[in-house]
Amino acid sequence: MKRLTSLFVLVLSLTLWGATDAKAETGCLACHNGIERFSEGDMQKDIEKFGASYGDPAGCTVCHGGDATETKDKAKAHMGAPDQLTKKGGPDAFYPDPGALWISDKACGQCHQGYKERLEKALMNTEAGKLQGNLWSWGLQADRKVVYGNYDVIDEDGIVPAIGSDAYKKYMTAFAKEHADQMPKRLKQIPQVNVDDISKHPNQAGITYSRQQCQRCHVGIRGRERRGDYRGTGCSACHVPYSNEGFYEGGDPTIDKTQRGHMLTHQMQATRKTKVTLGDKHYSGIPAETCVSCHNRGKRTGVSYQGLMEFPYGSPFNASGKKQNKLHTKVYVFIKADLHHEVESMDGNPKGGMLCQDCHTSIDMHGDGNIFGTTLAQVEVECEDCHGTVKKAPWDLPLGHGEDFDKPLGDTPRGLTKELPEYMKEATVYEPQDGYLLSARGNPLGNVVRKGDEVIMHSATGLDFKVPVLKIIDDTSSYKSTMAKVAMGEIEKHQETMECYACHADWAPQCYGCHVTMDYSKGKDGKPKTDTDWISSGNARDPKNGLTADWPLNGGKSNVRSPGKASETRSYLRWETPTLGINGEGRVSPLMPGCQVITTVIDKDGKTVAENVINMTPEGKGIDHSAVQPHTAGRQARPCESCHDNPKALGYGIEGGRFMLGYEKGWVVDLADAQGNIIPGKATTQIPAIPQLDHDLSAIINEDGEQIVSVGSHWDLTGPLPEEVRDSVEKAGICQACHEERFNPEFWAKVSDPGVMDTFDHQEMVKKALQAYAEKRQAQKKMKQ
Repeated sequence: MKRLTSLFVLVLSLTLWGATDAKAETGCLACHNGIERFSEGDMQKDIEKFGASYGDPAGCTVCHGGDATETKDKAKAHMGAPDQLTKKGGPDAFYPDPGALWISDKACGQCHQGYKERLEKALMNTEAGKLQGNLWSWGLQADRKVVYGNYDVIDEDGIVPAIGSDAYKKYMTAFAKEHADQMPKRLKQIPQVNVDDISKHPNQAGITYSRQQCQRCHVGIRGRERRGDYRGTGCSACHVPYSNEGFYEGGDPTIDKTQRGHMLTHQMQATRKTKVTLGDKHYSGIPAETCVSCHNRGKRTGVSYQGLMEFPYGSPFNASGKKQNKLHTKVYVFIKADLHHEVESMDGNPKGGMLCQDCHTSIDMHGDGNIFGTTLAQVEVECEDCHGTVKKAPWDLPLGHGEDFDKPLGDTPRGLTKELPEYMKEATVYEPQDGYLLSARGNPLGNVVRKGDEVIMHSATGLDFKVPVLKIIDDTSSYKSTMAKVAMGEIEKHQETMECYACHADWAPQCYGCHVTMDYSKGKDGKPKTDTDWISSGNARDPKNGLTADWPLNGGKSNVRSPGKASETRSYLRWETPTLGINGEGRVSPLMPGCQVITTVIDKDGKTVAENVINMTPEGKGIDHSAVQPHTAGRQARPCESCHDNPKALGYGIEGGRFMLGYEKGWVVDLADAQGNIIPGKATTQIPAIPQLDHDLSAIINEDGEQIVSVGSHWDLTGPLPEEVRDSVEKAGICQACHEERFNPEFWAKVSDPGVMDTFDHQEMVKKALQAYAEKRQAQKKMKQ
């Protein structure tokens, strides 16, 4: 058989060729002899048993369809499907990728029922929240209601979740009623742009920008072919391993090992019980890098979890004197990995680390059958679900803790459970010990158990971790520092009103200013400029095999394109001390730059119809700041002064917003006279003006406390820290209270000795002053009595 065409190369399926009892020269293995069995567990045995019942002992056709009896003619072998399969709801055609979302119910869904329907409505397919956020910043969204997605989707079975515990279903039914704008009953595919309207409505270019630049990561399609972005579609996007380089390293002789874009090996990655073997290496679980093939843009939580942040330089040079190879089309600097990524396991593995799936549940990823409009709506876990608070263990917290939405929760403990919903039993099932912990919404966390006073987290990697329980730390006074005890154990407001990661996020990627040019003019070839339209590509699919227009390996250029071509860059980058604000749940949270769009639009005739324009949202300029869980947790929290003596943290911008000013005028740089007039007649503008930008991009409020930009697009509670919170937090000028007395030499001599104090001496002196003040107050109280 000739080498596989690009249509067949990935073979991403949940399938099973390889070492079976079948002879290598028979069936599919006549050509694919040496390909890996997809799994080594009971699933594989069941598939092979079923396949053997109609003459395919390797079981390939159970997932792929096709004709296993045809060993001479490739075209015939890759046609149709056995009647025995089709009659049982299996493949009715040949499926190069049985995991492809649109036909997965007939392949993966033969065993894993319901996942296709749930995933179609979940954020990993609809990207509804991303679209709403983009439209908001481009001035195309009149309110917070989620309307559009990548596809037309209708929730026909109502708002009661299709899966989950009884407690979860009750919780989410009420949640959907309370937050109807964020839990829509239907989505419409976002429309194409009429290029003729761009001259009158330049901000409609935001739709083109979304379709071409932002929607490539949903699981309905295969996505971009670039280093780090190779993946399958649908189920295969997560459950089939791809390396960043995109090369096949397995044993199938028909797959080109020199062509990028192929799976790493024809095996399934899933939970602890499913092992993947490649040469002398073995692993279980879904590596974080699989998730990062998509989660490297937007909030950038995937790369941030690994400690990476994009930057413009590409240093250090390699041995050839070249810059870094681009990953996800970017180059990176290492900041610091999330502690969960490198945390020591119970067996002493110092850098075993946890996988994304160890915290994030099946519903977080596949959905529950409802349509979700935002990440916050779909994700069911909170930090406190495992760690608890200093006052209560996780099982003593009420349901809803951590996503209060400014409403009372009551004191009924959520408890534990030893029962798992049916859908969880398909994964690795762990001994419940004293009981499985519950998520904030009432579902069992099937890999997190209580054992006495301990909480044990079973990672899909095979490692086990002992979870620090805050109440035990507080009860035993085993804090790592005095300040930790003060911040967590003594100041109740911190735990009552703040997200854990408001303090424990070590850093957050901050890309200030998203400068976008959308160009609809003609190129040098005289043809209108175009680019891949990822939404159109996903909707242009083969109804027989579920493959979308971007499937063939051709450099990632889909033949489905739309008018316009984007280019983009940034103003500046930061990573340290993110701004604080209020998130959608009503809690203090880090903020990061969201869609801070500063746009230039060129129409089809080559005319610039918008130049460095900031569009307006319902709550101000579309220089959005979004609440974020940065996924950069550290055991040592950010220092007190990084919030209490930092105007940026409070929303005023870096050092109070005193830098990066004057952009509303722009700059011409050349010879100038004493009055600042440019002398040469042929001088050109160095930094073009951004007429509406009269403040630093890092600022969300001005010195009068007025909100000047958008803060979040999805939830009513999002916004800057309220005035009363800022007043209680801000402690700027504390040093000055003492040190301004240096201008009084007589007084200063009474409180200070000659020389320089180190930090410890200074702290001791302040403690003594505080003690003296306390004694004085006590004496005054006694005198009044």
